[in-house]
Amino acid sequence: MQLNQLSAVEIARLTRSGEISVEQVVADCLAHIAAREPVVKAWAVFYAESALRQARNLDRNNKGVKGPLHGVPVGVKDVIDTFDMRTEMGSPIYAGHQPRADAACVALVRAAGAVILGKTVTAEFAGVFPGATTNPHNPLHTPGGSSSGSAAAVADHMTTVAFGTQTGGSVLRPASFCGIVGFKPTFGRYNPVGVKPAAVSFDTIGLLARNLDDIELFDCVLVGRPVPAPVAIPIPRVGICRTHLWPLAKAETIEAIDLAASRLTAAGARVIEVDLPAVFADLTAARALINGYERARAMAHEWHRHRDMLSTPMLRAVELGFGMSHEQYTGALTLAERCRGLLDTVFERVDVLLTPCVPGEAPAGLASAGDPRFQELWTLLHTPSLTLPSHAGPQQLPVGVQLIGRRTEDQRLLQIARWIWAQIGSATQDVMPASR
Repeated sequence: MQLNQLSAVEIARLTRSGEISVEQVVADCLAHIAAREPVVKAWAVFYAESALRQARNLDRNNKGVKGPLHGVPVGVKDVIDTFDMRTEMGSPIYAGHQPRADAACVALVRAAGAVILGKTVTAEFAGVFPGATTNPHNPLHTPGGSSSGSAAAVADHMTTVAFGTQTGGSVLRPASFCGIVGFKPTFGRYNPVGVKPAAVSFDTIGLLARNLDDIELFDCVLVGRPVPAPVAIPIPRVGICRTHLWPLAKAETIEAIDLAASRLTAAGARVIEVDLPAVFADLTAARALINGYERARAMAHEWHRHRDMLSTPMLRAVELGFGMSHEQYTGALTLAERCRGLLDTVFERVDVLLTPCVPGEAPAGLASAGDPRFQELWTLLHTPSLTLPSHAGPQQLPVGVQLIGRRTEDQRLLQIARWIWAQIGSATQDVMPASR
């Protein structure tokens, strides 16, 4: 096995013990990137020499304390600042833009020993106009967006873990389409300083990895808690929550939900159907209104100073946002907060919600990153959520299911997800990214 195929947990353990060097790990990543990047196009900014220099510095630190992420390669979505690499945000407006400081999330993982390989492709300002990245399973299909480069790089074993951001579905949708694990924590769990805002009411930094242990390791570093010892948890109560968007689900997503429910029931879980209050159906429109209103104001400088350099979809979005009234905006915020309270009562009956993540497998073509509505609902509700690559569609492309936890109970969601994956993952390992 090439070292770029190891997990973050394995890399950190082996480099700390001296069994392998950080430079060896990074060299394998670089070789794989050289071979695959012409097809996948995951990287917006990439400096091989910088990555090797970071690796050698870590290897020379024989007497210093080695952090929990020692030697782990990381990709950073290109709306997140890095002091030593450009942050161009998928826009010609910021061509050559060099921040003077790392974003908080990047600084924390660097301090823990991670190696920043480069900046991954993003849709323009993490919006809807996609970059050039392709799906590593089939380059004729979208990888999802807007964290397209991060998901594709992780799925293709170019990097071990990558940062994404989610304002609608920009972590979980590409994770589902690329067949990896995507994690969007509770809103506000990770410090957003140094990240270009889109809609500040629900912008959230997220993680993309190939397994749950790596997600938890990075989560521990980012929030400053020790990695917990494995614990046995009670068999969870699982609520199947199809939501008002269920008519959007294609056959492969319907099969993914039904198969997961069947396997969890067979494993002894109490599985029930959960219908959300009718008012939740209004959240799709409310989320679009909040997003538009806040996006326009976050883009005020670009709109007034560089309008001619914005894509047509972004121009339309910002113009629409500036046309929304403050009364409409505050009404949507009020509805969202009301539904967050109602959701708390749902979690009195279940420990986790199992819900669709995407309508189906990744659509053909690169002009659209896919429908985000199944993820947007939960992003607006501020819940921790993650996707597991549990199924495959008619083109043999991955299809994920989405797990939703109660707000602030991120660690518990990760524990439950491990149990659930143990029940539904064994029959679906062929969906996970193949070694290349």
